[in-house]
Amino acid sequence: MKKNDPAYQAYVDILSRELVPAMGCTEPIAIAYCAAKARSVLGALPERILVEASGNMIKNVKSVVVPNTNGQKGVKAAAAIGAFGGDEAAVLEVIAHISNGVKEKLPEYIDALDFKLLPLETTEALDFIITVFVKNSYARVRIAQEHSNIVLIEKDGEILFEKALSSVVSTDIPDYTFLNMAGIFDFATSCDLEDVKDILARQIAMNSAISDEGLRGNYGVNIGKTLLATYGTDIKTRARARAAAGSDARMNGCELPVVINSGSGNQGITASLPVIEYAAALGVADEKLYRALLISNLTTIHEKCSIGRLSAYCGAVSAGAGAGAGITYLMGGDLNAISHTVVNALAITSGIVCDGAKSSCAAKIAVAVDAGILGYEMYRSGNQFYDGEGLVVKGVDNSIRRFGRLGRVGMHETDKEIMRMMTEE
Repeated sequence: MKKNDPAYQAYVDILSRELVPAMGCTEPIAIAYCAAKARSVLGALPERILVEASGNMIKNVKSVVVPNTNGQKGVKAAAAIGAFGGDEAAVLEVIAHISNGVKEKLPEYIDALDFKLLPLETTEALDFIITVFVKNSYARVRIAQEHSNIVLIEKDGEILFEKALSSVVSTDIPDYTFLNMAGIFDFATSCDLEDVKDILARQIAMNSAISDEGLRGNYGVNIGKTLLATYGTDIKTRARARAAAGSDARMNGCELPVVINSGSGNQGITASLPVIEYAAALGVADEKLYRALLISNLTTIHEKCSIGRLSAYCGAVSAGAGAGAGITYLMGGDLNAISHTVVNALAITSGIVCDGAKSSCAAKIAVAVDAGILGYEMYRSGNQFYDGEGLVVKGVDNSIRRFGRLGRVGMHETDKEIMRMMTEE
């Protein structure tokens, strides 16, 4: 792919937009960011906070530990830490640099805070409004469709900023329609790495660091450690364990950032760490690793475009297939091998549901990575899933769209039922 090809710059821009750092699970961090922004507009520390949120937002914040809150979970903790000590200018790293003084005083603030959470009637999976109050003044901020996409800022009845929800995604975003498996392979294997090296180096450094911490510390149910203790230390187990350990730490309050993919830290972890582990085991040069990560990350983004940011379809499934694609490239696979790996992996794990961010995400990641590896091993041994078997159809991009439709449309009612069950208490 030549640099003057419009798809080339689109791919570079997509990577720059999607592979960004975030500290903490992205849904509670989005809540914290919105609360910090609202406090900034209010110009004072809120005495009262009202959060109105879509079911998917509530689902994904309910059970995950919010960093820098001394182990607290949920929407109230996320909104409180954002309002009390968040840096709105840092966006998805809004609570990455909370001082010890803020940490010490946070429990007192949370206890005194008048807080209310209400469901938001909306057709968007990712949609929430935070209103903060002090005395007779209020400020309101709404975020929709993407984790840092502010669509409304209001103070005391005056609209300071607004854009229509129908045009909520900015017109200057990259053209994601360029994404297809042939284009991804062409770009990944021919691009000037100087155009993407910094993005990938940051992903390697940050995601490896949180995986190291997950294996070193005691986080959640320690899926990464359990895999190594139970199944040994062969490369297939290490690849699963490294990704799972990163999620162990991230879902349970680790105060290290990760580079996300498609708005998700767990997807960023899953798309990168197994590929990094395989590259180390194979002793490949950095260039080969970078190109494998391009394949893994862009494949994951391609799959997620058909699904959306949040749904009842577990995001690790897409990222696990992406990791399988990257590993296949490291093992010498061409576009045909990569395409079959992706289809095989999706056919195996596409039924995994998302019931919110929490400790069990690490186990789902391990399963998804295993499916990616198995997808490659199937192809290498001359086996594959064929057109007409379940949701598989001829052509890798057609199959990706099929599985995306399952996640976006087919599991819509499943999503509603999951949220009903999770909020019955």
